[in-house]
Amino acid sequence: MWPLKDNYKHMKIGDVLILSLALALVVIGVHQSMTVGVGGSYPIFMFAVALLFWFQLRRNKILRTDDEPSAKQKKKKKR
Repeated sequence: MWPLKDNYKHMKIGDVLILSLALALVVIGVHQSMTVGVGGSYPIFMFAVALLFWFQLRRNKILRTDDEPSAKQKKKKKR
């Protein structure tokens, strides 16, 4: 499980937009798969998955940059 240290306060407007767009594309993809079929909705689902990967990449990058200063401080304290 991912670290649960106040992740909600790190969400910027770009992250909210990416996540909202991915959710909207999943809903549109489900609708298209019911009306047209899975073949017609496949590109929509793939774009939604790509947006979810991008969101996760941005989130992990923010979490890594938050952990780096604490590691540097620990090294300075040991010396």
